Amino acid sequence: MPDRDPNEAALSRRAVLGAGLAAGPLLMSPARADDAPDPAAEPPQAGDHFVFLTGPKAGQTVLSGDLPLGGPQVQAYPAAPDGTVRNATRLNLVILARIGDNGVDDVTLAHMADGVVAYSGVCTHQACPVNMWSNDAHAFVCSCHGSVYDPRNGAEVLDGPAPRHLAALPLVSKEGMLLAASGFTGRVGMQMS
Repeated sequence: MPDRDPNEAALSRRAVLGAGLAAGPLLMSPARADDAPDPAAEPPQAGDHFVFLTGPKAGQTVLSGDLPLGGPQVQAYPAAPDGTVRNATRLNLVILARIGDNGVDDVTLAHMADGVVAYSGVCTHQACPVNMWSNDAHAFVCSCHGSVYDPRNGAEVLDGPAPRHLAALPLVSKEGMLLAASGFTGRVGMQMS
């Protein structure tokens, strides 16, 4: 076996790493063949409505009256005005809960519509779905590691390993149809170090 120049080996490794780093954003980009962004992968935007993720109304538009007062939350995805459901990334998962306005802090109150709050449905600990409800705490619970979030106080962490609150999604209502008033108010998902 011939001796290999150590400088040549280092250059080869650098070339492979450089090519991988350069291609990384392309591999992770939610783009179509025509280089236009995939609307199903875009984050929620002002004017989006919401569709149920599961249950007997899966795929149907969420109305404030569909949500029981006092919880639990439902999981939904935003949908563009043209009907495109933004479900190509799990980071768009939203939880909606009709909690009323009793005992709600001012910031949360400003983001509500028809007594309904919307937050990212992705836990800030390990990006699991926040898909359970605590009747005792009247709060959202992550099914993976038990982080508990207070829907009346900006989805502040009440218990568990989550390092920060869930990002809010401000709402408006148009005749009971819940619409996003803007995008998420903060970062969605787990903290990257």
